[in-house]
Amino acid sequence: MESWRALLPFLIVIPISILTKQVIPGLFLGLLTGSYLIEPTPLGGIKKLLYYSINNLTKSNNIRVIIFLYLFAGLINIIKLTGGIKGFVHLISNKIKTKKSAFAIIWLSILGTFSAPNLRIITVAPIIKSLQKELNLSSKRLAFAIGASSSPVVALVPIATAFVGYMVSVVQFPLQKIGVEQNPYAIYIRSIPFNFFSFVIILVGLYFSFFKENNNKQKTEKQNKDPKEKCLQECKHAYTKETPVKPWNLILPLITTLFLTIFLTWWDGYQKAPTFLGAFIASDVLGAMLQGLVIALLLSIIFFKLQNFSLKKIITSFIEGGNNLMSVIILLTLIWGLTEVSGDLGFSKYIIANIGDLIPTYFVAPVIFLLGALISYFIGSSWGTWGLLMPLGVTLAHNSGTNILLTIGAVFSSGTFGAFASPLSDNANTLCTILNIPIIEYTRYKLIPALTAAGITAILFGVASFIVS
Repeated sequence: MESWRALLPFLIVIPISILTKQVIPGLFLGLLTGSYLIEPTPLGGIKKLLYYSINNLTKSNNIRVIIFLYLFAGLINIIKLTGGIKGFVHLISNKIKTKKSAFAIIWLSILGTFSAPNLRIITVAPIIKSLQKELNLSSKRLAFAIGASSSPVVALVPIATAFVGYMVSVVQFPLQKIGVEQNPYAIYIRSIPFNFFSFVIILVGLYFSFFKENNNKQKTEKQNKDPKEKCLQECKHAYTKETPVKPWNLILPLITTLFLTIFLTWWDGYQKAPTFLGAFIASDVLGAMLQGLVIALLLSIIFFKLQNFSLKKIITSFIEGGNNLMSVIILLTLIWGLTEVSGDLGFSKYIIANIGDLIPTYFVAPVIFLLGALISYFIGSSWGTWGLLMPLGVTLAHNSGTNILLTIGAVFSSGTFGAFASPLSDNANTLCTILNIPIIEYTRYKLIPALTAAGITAILFGVASFIVS
């Protein structure tokens, strides 16, 4: 069935997503187009669209990804309600006395906030804002350090994050379409060293933090009120004035989640592999992560209830946090449906027969990275870019003989670029809102270092293509 029609869904998705600056409308129209190509009758296309959406939504691994994301978002919202984020902010803000210690806290706080970019931002940014005038710190330089240590770092952490389940999912489907039956988590783990943009922008962020001269000459004025406390209380993204100060309500749930995830992952795989590391590769990682999160969530609710927090408020907060993920659930459903409809249209076979040979082996990874970086900059979504580009990247790599791990790394790198550099990125907009920086002004400030990092990344993919392909 393969023909040029197999390209139509993607030819619709990418320009529509860029024009609307929203990935969901593009994905929906792409899936709708593909469905009507399969069933070209007035109701046939709608029927097929519902089939692709519901069929993929109810698959075991997919529903586990959705439940994990929902539970994780709910837990973070409960932590916010019970003062965990506010308590952590107060705990570490008292440790900052100098400019270098401010930047050191930004990077060291990764240890407690690596689970999600927005968790990092709403935890660290209020601290920095409260100390900005006191230490005469540049807002944009601080924002750069926080941004470089958020999505790029989370994208490299292979366990107990909001990203890992989704990243494994977007790798799994294209691999199945080209007949690769290896453990998708193992493939994802092996692709992490090739997420070159994350490594490069982290190094650039460290340079901006500790070696770039601070040109901020602003003089501070003495105030009668405590500016630190005022700034902390004004950060409605993380808490309200009435929120209690309880740092352990963040620390204990996250430590419990991390410990249970690691232990249950090993426990699931230790009978399947003779070595410690082999047990992690052989295990059902997504299942272990979900089990660990459920147990950690139940223990956390009991812990919060023992502190006399209202069970009604805890449940309401949990549901509100989970419901914030509805846009992500819709995004996932459309991506899974689009991947399947493209397979039914013969997308992979058409690429292999007509397009794959047009791109030399040594240029596949750099081209995929640059294309994805362009897309992600205009849509501002790392997840959207990964879902859009992974099927194309994996198919091209398979056909051309390019190392698939390298190409997967190129796709992940391209999406991370957009999450960091795009003015449409949710993370960037949240960060600028907290630090009171105009988003366009901040985007211009970081554009040159971001493009420099992207250029270095493209060169690295070109060099790596000669070495590992």
